[in-house]
Amino acid sequence: MPIRPLTPEALAAEIVAAVERAGPGHVRVLVDGAPPARPEVLADALVDPLRVRSRPVVRVSAWDFLRPASVRLERGRTDPDSFYDDWLDGGALVREVLAPLGHGGTGQVLPRLWDVEVDRAARAQRVTVAPSGVVVVDGPLLLGRGLPAELAVHLALSETVLQRRTPADEAWTLPAYARYADEVDPESVADLVVRADHPDRPALQTA
Repeated sequence: MPIRPLTPEALAAEIVAAVERAGPGHVRVLVDGAPPARPEVLADALVDPLRVRSRPVVRVSAWDFLRPASVRLERGRTDPDSFYDDWLDGGALVREVLAPLGHGGTGQVLPRLWDVEVDRAARAQRVTVAPSGVVVVDGPLLLGRGLPAELAVHLALSETVLQRRTPADEAWTLPAYARYADEVDPESVADLVVRADHPDRPALQTA
């Protein structure tokens, strides 16, 4: 597929334009990528350009919707299948963040559910999202879970780059990303695919 190199700023502008095309009402955006792809950086970069267009933004991290340690680590702290299957509380993410912005939803979202550091519920307050508001969720392994969204962006890394940039103490997660590529094929599921091997020189993959 054709690849179009962009600056990080131009990439953010392309995604903001895609949000605008998604409609004037609530838009749910997933920014999917392994930590070395820095999905949180791209997600943060969307906030100001959207607000300039009178689109209020609520930022949500999937890392704040993990299951309790008793569930998450039941098979050990370094089990890649557990990381893939059990860490993210996808049901809670839908219930508290994504479904409220869908048809007939309340428009009220809970931006944080679980404080992983202390392993207890976060004391977050619900936020009312304006009718033109956007929620941007970043995190790994988000696609293929049935998470409702108007726009899904996948930050793709080559296998070599993913291995090189993953810290040694997190290398146990690599089989989970290999499984993700094989079972979900996020590049075929996402609405936009960004080649992210070079963080300062991203490229948008176009059909």
